[in-house]
Amino acid sequence: MPFSFLNTVMSWFLKKRIHQIELFMKYPIEVQNETLTSLLNSAKNTEFGKKYDFKSITNYQTFSNRIPLSDYENFYTLINRSIKGEQNIFWSEPIKWFAQSSGTTNSVSKFIPVSNETLEKCHFQAGKDALCFYINNNENSNLFSGKSLRLGGSKKLYENNNHFFGDLSAIMIDNLPIWAEMISTPNNEISLMEKWDEKVEAIIENTINENVTSLAGVPSWMLTLLNNVLEKTKKTNISEIWGNLEVYFHGGVNFNPYRHEFKKILSNDIQFYETYNASEGFFAIQDLNNSNELLLMLDYGIYFEFIEMDSYGLHNQKVINLSEVKKNINYAIVISTNSGLWRYKIGDTIKFTSISPYRIQISGRTKNFINAFGEELIIENAEKALTKTLLTHKLNIVEYTVAPFYMNKKKSGHHQWLIEFKNPPKNLLGFKKDLDVNLQKTNSDYKSKRFKNITMSEIEIIVARKNLFYDWLKKNKKLGGQNKVPRLCNDRKLIEELLKII
Repeated sequence: MPFSFLNTVMSWFLKKRIHQIELFMKYPIEVQNETLTSLLNSAKNTEFGKKYDFKSITNYQTFSNRIPLSDYENFYTLINRSIKGEQNIFWSEPIKWFAQSSGTTNSVSKFIPVSNETLEKCHFQAGKDALCFYINNNENSNLFSGKSLRLGGSKKLYENNNHFFGDLSAIMIDNLPIWAEMISTPNNEISLMEKWDEKVEAIIENTINENVTSLAGVPSWMLTLLNNVLEKTKKTNISEIWGNLEVYFHGGVNFNPYRHEFKKILSNDIQFYETYNASEGFFAIQDLNNSNELLLMLDYGIYFEFIEMDSYGLHNQKVINLSEVKKNINYAIVISTNSGLWRYKIGDTIKFTSISPYRIQISGRTKNFINAFGEELIIENAEKALTKTLLTHKLNIVEYTVAPFYMNKKKSGHHQWLIEFKNPPKNLLGFKKDLDVNLQKTNSDYKSKRFKNITMSEIEIIVARKNLFYDWLKKNKKLGGQNKVPRLCNDRKLIEELLKII
């Protein structure tokens, strides 16, 4: 099929979806209520559904009162039984896919159940919707005249008892519909290669002569790939290689610390579109050009609840549904899904920037924070302060992590920042001072603890050698895909590991 014709057909097809999206934007609470009813009805005859008598649940209040909040540890036994081959435990549809999540510093992986319904109606639908938003906002797009360069997981899929597990991205690539394969590069064999170094070389070799019109992948890994492409081709800008590149779809980590570096190597005409997904589901997509907000997607078979972070983890914590949320409050997300996760805390925090329609910004992690001295520093604070400081000093970074440092002989401790700079700062002391000041400006608790150095002293910055974080990821077999370095740690386990190889 000629790509010009495909571009016309695909554009028309995707735009039809806009009307369905407008429906849940207009009637969000009704759509969410229907989602909850559908989920309960689908799982009413499962072991979990019988235990909590799903048949008798007719409203949200009963649902929230009867079914306890959960996390992976609570679900571990049920998931482990499912991996071993038992069915109809927490979801009626047979589950054979498990997304292996390795976003923690320990070696123990989480295995998140992924049903066929989740693949089709959530993850694949979200992929189409991301394209739909972009096409709808850019009438003259020729996105489908070329191919999308995708950067997925580097783990292969392992089979056990007719069950498969691997990176979510690898599972999706392995199940892509034919039309999606036609417009993607590299091929599945290369995309699913296990060794990251070999994979990068293969991607470059197989894509530099393609007409690449879009990019998709985690910013940290995509930047590594693009820099390798420039080095291989002896070019200074990606537009010299892929002249028809239009858009980069990104997610997984905060894009702001990377934005400047991407703009340096990409054409000024390139659009950036953010997506928000996890192994547990796909949640939100940027629906407007040049926006820092994401539209909460309400018809993917996911029922949303929220916990205000001020009360998170307390005995009197308040859990609410979409109808009660307010703007600019930090919430932990709780989901019930069409893979059988019930009232599951995914560990992410968001805040609503709009409630008509419901648009959000990702603010951090419930466990990705530092509160060693009462400072309650969340990732949103840290990255806002870092981005501002980097812009002031005209610097770019590769990676970083932060941990508390407890003084033995002094009254006050401090935060220790381990940063790998693209180019080392000429004025490290000035950078350190500005970053500390910006942290105080973004977090009042941090500022109060820094008062006269009584509770906390000024931050410490350790300049990491080149490829330090890459080498750590490689050592821990976490290269590529969705793996990323934890930015904020409330303990020193990770930073001590890194300092040993610095």
